[in-house]
Amino acid sequence: RAVPHAPLPAGRAALSRSGPRPRHAGGGRQEEEEDGEEGCHELYPGHIPTSPLQKALLAAGSAVTALCDPYRHDMVAVLGETTGCLALPHLRDKMKRHPEGHRILQERPRIRLSTLDMARLRGLPDGSLGREYVRFLEDNKVSPDTRMPTKFVDDEELAYVIQRYREVHDLMHTLLGMPTNMLGEVVVKWFEAIQTGLPMCVLGAAFGPVRLSARKLQVLATELVPWAIRSGRNASCILNIYYEQRWEQPVESLREEIGIFPPP
Repeated sequence: RAVPHAPLPAGRAALSRSGPRPRHAGGGRQEEEEDGEEGCHELYPGHIPTSPLQKALLAAGSAVTALCDPYRHDMVAVLGETTGCLALPHLRDKMKRHPEGHRILQERPRIRLSTLDMARLRGLPDGSLGREYVRFLEDNKVSPDTRMPTKFVDDEELAYVIQRYREVHDLMHTLLGMPTNMLGEVVVKWFEAIQTGLPMCVLGAAFGPVRLSARKLQVLATELVPWAIRSGRNASCILNIYYEQRWEQPVESLREEIGIFPPP
């Protein structure tokens, strides 16, 4: 089983870089300005505080770069963080209302090479989630450690939610039976767009197909996108599955439990 990382400390006071300063009578405007500056402190390791204007500029720049080069995962990550202000609280609330999702939020597991027993997963039976996940990583030459750490989300709990979404992305490929080529990525983005409502997923689903050939577009439009949309609507929230405790479960069984229709 994966070894959960220790939960990140919660609360602004505990994460402030400096302790509380004594207040002096007559501080007035200067005291208010200092308090405003103090509000922009690091909320979790790696956090970069940004203003709404800075977020808008980051979102615009990352969107243009990601559309020009969809494999710029760093820009895709920035786009997801700077545009997810409405979707992330909604996903967090879904997790809090679900027993398994609530436990994930409390324990904060991470999917990384340092937390995975790859030898054990390789030894699981064919068709199990763990074995098929490792097969997907090896066949597509990808690693869970390539997922960017969260930087621009100004809430410690929401930062974990989007980190969790990134780290289960390869598991979505595994469950949906999709490779990491452009066609596979577009299909997964359609599923994730329906599931999460993240604008980054919506943009990827809408603009990713422009790079596909006419034949692949036909397959996408007639078979894959309708299936991804139906599965996304029918499936329960993908963030409410404690995948690290489901490695032995057959992929077909987990698809059925979540509500993902068999791939066409």
